[in-house]
Amino acid sequence: MNAAWPLVIYYDASCPLCREEMHALTSHDHRQRLRLVDASTPRFQDPDTAAAGLDAEALMRLIHARDAQGRWYRGVEVFELAYRAAGLYGIASVWGHPRLRPIWDRLYPWVARFRQPLSRLRLNRLYGAMVRRAAKRAQRRSAGCASGLCHLPGVDP
Repeated sequence: MNAAWPLVIYYDASCPLCREEMHALTSHDHRQRLRLVDASTPRFQDPDTAAAGLDAEALMRLIHARDAQGRWYRGVEVFELAYRAAGLYGIASVWGHPRLRPIWDRLYPWVARFRQPLSRLRLNRLYGAMVRRAAKRAQRRSAGCASGLCHLPGVDP
């Protein structure tokens, strides 16, 4: 799945779990590929979502994103693209793994529906820590490539 950057993500900033994840991602988006739009405001209006026939209710039901070429993505595909945009390829590959993707596609609507109660269980802190840890690993790997020569795990130099 190829997206044209930047990726505009319409998310629920009133949800601690959603907010933690999106802000953790953007804090590691050093190439400025992600733009966040809070779709949870009471009088949310956006010309791009309106043109696509998306209202606030649809945006609150599942996460949505639009790329620079006007293509729309929703649900798990948004997470895969967002993690890739932030350079967190390991997590992006988990979201997009062919065997796991059907599980995520079935599980995500349930998580989205119960995101506020799940946030009260403080899962947002756990998830935020996981994203930060993955970002640190990715940063260490990319630091080793500063000379233009990178060592890939499992590949002899």
